[in-house]
Amino acid sequence: MTALAAETALAPSGAAGSTEAKVTPVSVLGVLGVLACGAEAVLCWTAGHLHADATLQMAARFLHIAALVVGFGAVLAVDWIGILWLAGRRRLTHILDASNALATPIWVGLAGLTVTGALLRPDLGNPLTLVKLGLVLVVTLNGLYAHGLGQRLTPYRNKGLPAVPRRLLLQSGLAATLSQVGWWGSALIGFINSQS
Repeated sequence: MTALAAETALAPSGAAGSTEAKVTPVSVLGVLGVLACGAEAVLCWTAGHLHADATLQMAARFLHIAALVVGFGAVLAVDWIGILWLAGRRRLTHILDASNALATPIWVGLAGLTVTGALLRPDLGNPLTLVKLGLVLVVTLNGLYAHGLGQRLTPYRNKGLPAVPRRLLLQSGLAATLSQVGWWGSALIGFINSQS
């Protein structure tokens, strides 16, 4: 998940444009992180016990690619606006608004990739597949982290870049880097595994 894309995915309706938005408690984000880990474990177990026929696998492969386009495409859009913001060509409000608008496609894409991936008979004995599953988990947990980070950036939405504390800029850069490594790494491993 991109550094700011999860900013309002979990926020109350109407909170995105307000500098007085309610902040999602860390405990809620922690519970969501634990549930995400559990969901991935259940899907891995299911993938090892589910034997989809050729037709279901073909449908799952198409939906897997569609989910990648939706989720990763939205991540790239938000990150591009972030780069423009850091270059001084956009205001923070632009990236926060884009994050808000694209949070749902990112989460839907990530969920779609995870569910359809279980139908593609992943080889859980393959070290590359295990790395890919780890990257998916990193992307998910990073998205939850980015949600909280976006909320901490919201008070600066109408101020210039120098007003944003350096600590938040570094955290945003780290979250964006983790997002890009996770998404690109998962896509690359998926491509390599599909060739073998």
